[in-house]
Amino acid sequence: ASTTSLVADSACTHGPLTRACWNDGYSIATDFDIKFPVTGNTVYYNLEITNGSCNPDGYGARTCLLVNNVYPGPVIRATWGDMLSITVKNSMQDNATAMHWHGLRQYHSPGYDGVPGITECPIAPGQSMTYNIQVTQFGTSWYHSHYSMQYGDGTLGAMVLEGPATDNYDIDLGPYVLNEWYYKTAYQMEAIVSNNLQVGRPPPNADNILINGTNKNANGGGTYNQVFIKKGKKYRLRLINSSVDNQIWVSLDNHTMTVMSADLIPIKPYDTETILIDIGQRYDVVIHANQAAGNYWFRANAATFCLSGNNFYGRAIWTYDTIAPATPTSPAYAAPTVCGESSKIAPYWYQPVPSGSFTSALDKVNINLTRVEQIPGEGNVIVWALNTSSINVDWEKPTLQYVMDGNTSYPSSLSVVPTLSEGEWNYVVIQQLPTSPPLPHPFHLHGHDFFVLGQGTGTFSASTSTLNWDTPPRRDTATVLGGGWLAIAFNSNNPGTWLMHCHIAWHISEGLGLQFLESPSNI
Repeated sequence: ASTTSLVADSACTHGPLTRACWNDGYSIATDFDIKFPVTGNTVYYNLEITNGSCNPDGYGARTCLLVNNVYPGPVIRATWGDMLSITVKNSMQDNATAMHWHGLRQYHSPGYDGVPGITECPIAPGQSMTYNIQVTQFGTSWYHSHYSMQYGDGTLGAMVLEGPATDNYDIDLGPYVLNEWYYKTAYQMEAIVSNNLQVGRPPPNADNILINGTNKNANGGGTYNQVFIKKGKKYRLRLINSSVDNQIWVSLDNHTMTVMSADLIPIKPYDTETILIDIGQRYDVVIHANQAAGNYWFRANAATFCLSGNNFYGRAIWTYDTIAPATPTSPAYAAPTVCGESSKIAPYWYQPVPSGSFTSALDKVNINLTRVEQIPGEGNVIVWALNTSSINVDWEKPTLQYVMDGNTSYPSSLSVVPTLSEGEWNYVVIQQLPTSPPLPHPFHLHGHDFFVLGQGTGTFSASTSTLNWDTPPRRDTATVLGGGWLAIAFNSNNPGTWLMHCHIAWHISEGLGLQFLESPSNI
């Protein structure tokens, strides 16, 4: 007989009332960094990137880079334990590309992480690359080009990895891809942002926020995303912030959301009226359709309290299926006021982090501005940097090629930082210096998730700053608070060359990142 026990056992059957169960001795109790199923099934996808145009909010068509001729790109679906075999063909005329599978651990497969100049050479126009990925995790993520500004022009899509969950639901509504939209291209915006940085000005506001690639614009054109729900049912919604610059907070009028995962990590469920989502982050929520039949606004707003700027806002209409769709008149919840992850996020798995070697092993990196010569003979420009170094990779010779050649003479421009030996704990504090604009920075680590030991404003102190060693949140993207710090820990358990970077697209394009070289002899 099936059971609702959270202990993994062969009788645990997955279903609407037992989402914690899975099969074959696996359940929500299984930490996928320690153990994961192997189904023997391979799921194949073909993604073709082309130059095109799109008009997602009705304001007017502009140049876009499309995946399979749609924006956002098609949803990639697989089951925990499957193999994904994804062939990416570059049919753009003038640009190379590469595809990154955000948050996927790439266990023993760093060559498929999709980062030009670190794990591969870019895919040239007319060429293809097949990425073979073991699905060791479950939950919600996304894929995007890791080549310059491309994902801001459309080269992105959602990923759904089926598996157990910490809360029950009846119907999976699938992904909600949220991102700001600019009426100029991402490359045009990058030039404006860089020019603004030279004179101490912030980036321009975005023009709109899209929900699954659509919204109305400020002039009234375009189309809202529409969702129909049935009273009494519980719905899973997979929230993804795929922006280049905006943190976004979301809510559904009159309804609370039960949050059950942060990035790809299951958490202890908690209820909330609003959720703040930083760039690259994902939250899986359950929404109970338990209100009076009606039309309700789903709201996606730029987090101005995190210094995100947008000239409009995202809206979708959620309608109970017994009435006709109409423009909602539902009142909004109050906006959040605190920038940073919720204090309610607690990992489902109890995993205390050892603190004994923290002081001796601590690696402190500083967010700052520096000057570099980007084009020979054109003078220095101001760019973002870590420890005064702005990462600048060589697309013709990725870091993995150095490893394969046994060449340890890494140029300083690659910003290579060795991790500790296999099995040891790495501790990193990312500190924003007062000499740089006090912006929040969403930091993402490839090849790992990490434990968030603490966040704070001001200057980190190993002796006085509060850290959580017993029940730290675990995820793959977290926020360095404006003018503050973020302390993380991760175990050396996945050999590879792993980029850590700010996920504001302008910032990593200017060099705000470094790469960890982990156990190179075991790659």
